[in-house]
Amino acid sequence: MKITAEDITPVAFTVGLFVIWEAACRLFRIDAFILPAPSAIFAAAAQFWWPLLRNSFVTLWTTVAGFALAVVFGIALGLVVGWSRAIYRGLYPVMIGFNSIPKVAVVPILIMWFGIGEIPAILTAFLISFFPIVVNVATGLATTEPELEDVLRALGASKLDIMRKVGIPRTAPYLFGSLKVAITLAFVGAVVSETIGANAGVGHLMVQAGSNFQMPLVFAGLLALAVQGIFMYAVFAVLERRMAGWAFRASMSAAG
Repeated sequence: MKITAEDITPVAFTVGLFVIWEAACRLFRIDAFILPAPSAIFAAAAQFWWPLLRNSFVTLWTTVAGFALAVVFGIALGLVVGWSRAIYRGLYPVMIGFNSIPKVAVVPILIMWFGIGEIPAILTAFLISFFPIVVNVATGLATTEPELEDVLRALGASKLDIMRKVGIPRTAPYLFGSLKVAITLAFVGAVVSETIGANAGVGHLMVQAGSNFQMPLVFAGLLALAVQGIFMYAVFAVLERRMAGWAFRASMSAAG
C-alpha cells in the first residue's frame, strides 16, 4: 500500500499542533489548571485508562443508539416530507422551529421523565442529530428536476416509480453528507446530557474530574471524544465513497 502526502499531512499537522501546544505551555509556564500540556494529558490518560475506556464505551453506545434512531426516523420523515412539495412547505417551518430549541434546555425535561441514566443521553443524541438527516433527504427528493419528472410521467412512470428509481438514489450524496455531520452532533448531544445528569459516560467523568480539579483528566476526556468522533466520521466517509462514489465521479467528470 503506497503512502501519499495526503495520508501523511493530517498526522503531521496533528503532531505539530501537539508539539506547539507543549512548547507554549512550557515556555510561558501556563498553569496546568488553566491549560495542561499534552504530556500531562497523556499521562492522565495512561493513569486513568480504565475509567476513561469504560466511560468512553458508555458514551459511544449512547451516541450510536441515538444516532441509529435518528437515521431510521430521519430517513422515514425525510421521504414523507420530500414526497410532496406541499408537505415540504408545510412541515419545513415546523422542523426549523424544533431545531431552533436548544437541546440543552430539553435535557432536564428528559431527566425528569426517564431519570438519570443512559436514556436521556440517547434521546438527546437522537434529537440533535435528527434534523440534518431529515432536511438533506427531503431536499434531495424535493429538488428532483421537474423536467425529468415530466419525461418519466410521459413514459408511464408513477409517482412511486419516480421516487424509487430516481428520487431515492439521487438522495444518497445528500444522505451520507448529513450522516457525517449528524454523527458528530450525536456525540455533542450525548455528552451534554451526561454532564447534566448521568452516572456514567465521558461527560460524567469530565464533570467529576473538574470538581476534583483534575484538569489533565478533563482534557483527556475531550481527547477521547475527539478520537471517537474522528473514527465515526471516517467510517461514514468510507461508506459514502463506496455507496455514493458515483456522485463524486460525476462531479469530477463535469469539472474536467
